[in-house]
Amino acid sequence: MSESIQMQGPVCPIPLRHNERIVIGHGSGGKMTHDLIAQVFQPYFSNPALNAGNDFADVNPDGHRWAITTDSHIVQPLFFPGGDIGRLAVCGTVNDLAVSGARPLYLTAGFILEEGLEVAVLQRVLDSMRLAAEEAGVNIVAGDTKVVEKGKADGLFINTAGFGLIPAGRQISGQMAAPGDAVLISGSLGDHAAAVLTARGEMGFDAQIESDVAPLNGLIEALLEAAPDTHVLRDPTRGGLATTLNEIAWQSQVNILLQENQLPVKPVVQSICDMLGFDPMYMANEGKLVVILPAEQAEAGLAAMRSHPYGRDAVRIGQVEPPRAGDQPRVLMRTEIGGTRLVDMLAGEILPRIC
Repeated sequence: MSESIQMQGPVCPIPLRHNERIVIGHGSGGKMTHDLIAQVFQPYFSNPALNAGNDFADVNPDGHRWAITTDSHIVQPLFFPGGDIGRLAVCGTVNDLAVSGARPLYLTAGFILEEGLEVAVLQRVLDSMRLAAEEAGVNIVAGDTKVVEKGKADGLFINTAGFGLIPAGRQISGQMAAPGDAVLISGSLGDHAAAVLTARGEMGFDAQIESDVAPLNGLIEALLEAAPDTHVLRDPTRGGLATTLNEIAWQSQVNILLQENQLPVKPVVQSICDMLGFDPMYMANEGKLVVILPAEQAEAGLAAMRSHPYGRDAVRIGQVEPPRAGDQPRVLMRTEIGGTRLVDMLAGEILPRIC
């Protein structure tokens, strides 16, 4: 996922000192990442397209609306149940384009190879990228390769950029959630994080779980045909569903109320979270879609999503509400016992090197 860049967000930032050093938590996609972006990157690169705070830039250089995004991939291990760094690179970039409402067309790919990497490993990754690009209907049209000394890159890093065209009339952005809207999710939470975690073999258990990594542009086209007034689309990657919804709440200046008993979590993922003290709400996904749309189009949207292989387990999980007078936008959870609790952004790093 490309990180949203915005000066205002779901953070009360602690100013970064000039002599402060980067730590692993700055790559979490949560509060520390937002502080780093807002306080360090934003002052140098500020412009309207960037400041919109989405995972894509919506630009109009030639009379057409282009969506542009970029992403870097440092997952460890390179291969995991259900996917690998190559499929992840293509799908993650396609999805960041597709959530703008764009039809993804072209990708670029840059490779940082570590001295000693087996050519057979590289070829396996490239074949996976080819297959994922074919599935998504995009072409990889440019690239670059660099090699660094042994011990400097942990095998293979991939950077991708993506370009797609936004059809006339589509207005989809994190700033467009409105009170009364329904909140949908295309399937179960945390599958990608759980698959990568078990593939590392560091936890002393083996779980039968596969990553959900997938290109979502076909699912999104089916959804938008059935629910053309959809307001917000987002793929909840690093930081999970909780962080993604907090970003949207702040962009749109609304509250989002979730129903705990509607959140879809596979038993194996819940068991892993219970053992390790994790919350599936903060676990990374790489093939799930958050949809915020007018309530009157929710059933049509759900039916369209459920008709697609990547959305067959889609459910309605909540609604958008106006913020209370004097309060900041927030995400709230109606618990199974009838209470309400605050759902904050991810504070630090749960699983580094997850995507």
